[in-house]
Amino acid sequence: MAMSVEQVPEELPDAAQLFKLLGSETRLRLLVLIDRSPCTVGHLAERAGISQPLVSQHLRALRDAGLISATRSGREMRYAVVDHHVTHVVRDALDHVRESITRPGDADGKETP
Repeated sequence: MAMSVEQVPEELPDAAQLFKLLGSETRLRLLVLIDRSPCTVGHLAERAGISQPLVSQHLRALRDAGLISATRSGREMRYAVVDHHVTHVVRDALDHVRESITRPGDADGKETP
């Protein structure tokens, strides 16, 4: 007898790709900084403590995914968050990590009696 497969959203592979993109600590750091205020590559490199070429590579990936936009400001480009759903997910993930660190109990998160 064939086992039935529960239906899942057809967008699941796209969501997996998004989480893969967000699997980089550097990209998360850049998203958090850009979410606070639009920034140039130089400003982001200084604030994140990484090289400008590395910042540019990560910004390109975020931009290609439609998560951020770039607007020319004189000779520089300013990067801003376009999809605030994603930064909300990042904030939720950070809250989850903070809660699991401060939650009483053992390593698996279960409270100790």
